[in-house]
Amino acid sequence: MRCNTVLTKGILFFAFTFFLFAGCKKEPSNTVNDPDDNGGYAQDASKAEWMSNDAISIADAAGNFYNGVYMRGTNTFGTCATVSTDTLSNPHVIIIRFGDVNCQCLDGRNRRGTIVLSYDSTYTDTIAPHTITFQNYFVNDIQLDGSIKYSRIDTTVIGNWFYKVKADLKMTTTPNQYVYWKGSLVRKWISGFDTHDRNDDVFSISGNASLTRANNHLFVFDIQTPLQFAMNCDYCEAGVVNVNGYNNVRQLDYSVSTSTTINGCDDAAKLTLNGHVYTIRMK
Repeated sequence: MRCNTVLTKGILFFAFTFFLFAGCKKEPSNTVNDPDDNGGYAQDASKAEWMSNDAISIADAAGNFYNGVYMRGTNTFGTCATVSTDTLSNPHVIIIRFGDVNCQCLDGRNRRGTIVLSYDSTYTDTIAPHTITFQNYFVNDIQLDGSIKYSRIDTTVIGNWFYKVKADLKMTTTPNQYVYWKGSLVRKWISGFDTHDRNDDVFSISGNASLTRANNHLFVFDIQTPLQFAMNCDYCEAGVVNVNGYNNVRQLDYSVSTSTTINGCDDAAKLTLNGHVYTIRMK
């Protein structure tokens, strides 16, 4: 009888210990709780680089043709953009104005404010420096400040342009939520260059960048596989990045397909952290 009592107590103690340790498990294998890792820097980097690409693309549309009529016909701007030029000053200046209130462009995005482009020689000269700055400029109520400096490189293949880019940007999503994005990057125009339709343009991005979030956490991005950005998608579609920053080292893979993927565009990414793999979202 005593043996049965001891055995029963032993079983109960084992069961209690099992459930105690099970209850102490910090998180399931498919969940990451840290707000930086749970889509934070992945989303910030994707959005900042998309907006940088968008600004260069807009500058190309204005700089190649020097007029707002062409820009309004590029299946993006509708009646939103006006363009003024000053080719007498040195450097030359192109000013692209979207107005003081949101204007919905043909790509469905609201823009307001001004993009100022300065450049030497002619816009299409290779290696000539170009600088983009912003005046109260917003896309879908996200503000972009700072500068983008770039030069276009001649590959001797028509349309197969690539750009050397120095980005020094501040992106503000709400009054107290902002990120700083600084990069030394190479931007290749891999498709859509021959259609005069920005919506089918696709670019690949390689190089290095740093991201400082509003919580002052710093993350350094070393792009291992070029990032792919389509102008008709709000998110990075592909590419692998080693992220060395606050509290750990990670690998971020934007090449994730989910049930919501449409033509490669969705908000999913894969994060590898401490030997675990997580699917995260960028919105």
